[in-house]
Amino acid sequence: MNNSTLTQNWKRILSLVVLILVGFLLWNSQQQWLPAIKNGLENNQTKNEKSADSHADEDSHNHDHSGHDETSSLELSDQARKNIGLTSDKLIPVKLQSFTRTISIPAIVVERPGKTRVTIVAPMTGIVTNVNVIAGEAVQPGRELFKIRLTHEDLVQAQTAFLKTLGELDVENKEIARIRKITNQGVIAGKVLLEREYAKEKLEAILKAQREALLLHGFSNAQVDQIVKTRHLIKSHQIYVPILHDQSGEVQLPNQKIRRISVNPPSKKDKSSVSTKSQFIVQALNVSKGDFVQAGDTLCVLADYSDLYLKGQAFEQEEAELTRCMVNQWSVEAIQEGKDKEKKQINNLKISYLDNKIETDARTFSVFVNLPNQIEHENIRDNGNRFITWQFKPGQRMRLRVPVEEWKKEIVLPVEAVASEGAEHFVFQENGDHFDRRPVHILYQDQLWAVIQNDGSIFPGDKIALAGAHQLQMALKNKAGGGADPHAGHSH
Repeated sequence: MNNSTLTQNWKRILSLVVLILVGFLLWNSQQQWLPAIKNGLENNQTKNEKSADSHADEDSHNHDHSGHDETSSLELSDQARKNIGLTSDKLIPVKLQSFTRTISIPAIVVERPGKTRVTIVAPMTGIVTNVNVIAGEAVQPGRELFKIRLTHEDLVQAQTAFLKTLGELDVENKEIARIRKITNQGVIAGKVLLEREYAKEKLEAILKAQREALLLHGFSNAQVDQIVKTRHLIKSHQIYVPILHDQSGEVQLPNQKIRRISVNPPSKKDKSSVSTKSQFIVQALNVSKGDFVQAGDTLCVLADYSDLYLKGQAFEQEEAELTRCMVNQWSVEAIQEGKDKEKKQINNLKISYLDNKIETDARTFSVFVNLPNQIEHENIRDNGNRFITWQFKPGQRMRLRVPVEEWKKEIVLPVEAVASEGAEHFVFQENGDHFDRRPVHILYQDQLWAVIQNDGSIFPGDKIALAGAHQLQMALKNKAGGGADPHAGHSH
């Protein structure tokens, strides 16, 4: 063997001896190092198991809350829900509905010019001998108001001329009858009979003209017929409540005999069937018994409150919106304040017209709305005088709620359901035990309601928090700037 071979052999023997010595030492000291190694292996296994469980929980959480984002989600306790008013009635599925934007303008109840008031004037000169009504009394068409003893000379002469013509016509008729009898016997020629008939026609023409003159003086057809029948002058004239025609507004005197209409209290059946049309009220009584009046003097003023106007005052810039309401024939609401600030709503009103004049100082114009009226109370005295109280009275103040814009098939929520931050608007959708914040686009918002565009940010059927949106937004901001996220591990 050479030297190199011997050296390699010795190295191998030496390595083997060292390995045997090290193994012997480790075996003798295994009670010291073996427990430490076992503990280290067990700790690594426990960490791996916890890590696997954590990932399993996160997978399960994401599966239960689809679309859930911790940065825009809140979990509330039952006490917190109660604190911000999220009761069961404030968590209901939303649905598509219509919403109408309105403007509010002040208004006052006014009379309808040319229709509400009817002025009764004296048709002839004379002395008032009877006043058959009292101020404030309700009267119906045909009721006798006044009786006037005629003293005007022209009227007396007109009646006298009419009576004279009637007498002459009677004489002419008798003469014609006599001539016809003689003519049949061949004594008088037919020319004489023809001349008499011509004279009769002239008298009839004059009588017709005189009859029209009496009608122009204020007599009715019944009164003229009475002169023809009795052949006596009319010494007094009765004035009745006129008939007001609903369609044309024309006022006519009743064509009836001269008599006072009975004012006995109606029976219970009659009370329930009394019509509110042409229920006049004696608004003003200008004469008393014994007064001397001339033709044209005002005797009384009657008022028919069955149809009135609501006169609103709108600003100049609101004209286009009010015109749109009138063109679309949208219904207008009137709000009337009652006792103890109780508010009554009058619905289904229509704008009649807009005034074409704008006030130069206030820059406002008038809006006229039809206001149908009805009798609220009725009182009948023992003597038959009847008094009524209308529901609406000229001078009452109200507010008009006029629709000017309408949205259809959109989501309408209370303003308490919307939180704002800068240009963003949010609502909070219930998602399991969490509330997720959803950005929305607001089409319109006022003091009570917010119209949300149906663009897919939320859907009909989603449960939205209808209250406490501002508190939820503040809690979400505090969460973002507060403690560490529990899903991100421990913080030291």
